[in-house]
Amino acid sequence: MSDVSSALGVRLYPDLVERGGLAPALVETAARHQLDLGQVTAPEQGRARFTGAELSSDRGVVCVGLGSQARYFMIDLRVSGEVQARGDATDLLQVAQVADAWRAGTTLAELTAQFRFMEEMKRHPVAQAS
Repeated sequence: MSDVSSALGVRLYPDLVERGGLAPALVETAARHQLDLGQVTAPEQGRARFTGAELSSDRGVVCVGLGSQARYFMIDLRVSGEVQARGDATDLLQVAQVADAWRAGTTLAELTAQFRFMEEMKRHPVAQAS
């Protein structure tokens, strides 16, 4: 069994195994649907090189991971290291569409309205000590 198939699990992600991991599958999906993901990277070592992807832009980073017990894609939109929105998609095309919309300037409110599986993270101001 190859490293990629043992890391991903052929049963849940046969399409990702075939493409060599999450990052290459995202790039291929975006190209097929003419979506702009920007720079797509994956960790260089370990299991995460097949199961994780980061899509970088001037607006922040879209981090994507895989569910381990069921097939789904975990998405975090991070700005300056802080999660602004997150969600779970069931289709790789949905992940690419979220990243493309974010790169195109879609606001968080518009993004969560368009992609119902995404949720804006609520901000709670830190209480000031008197």
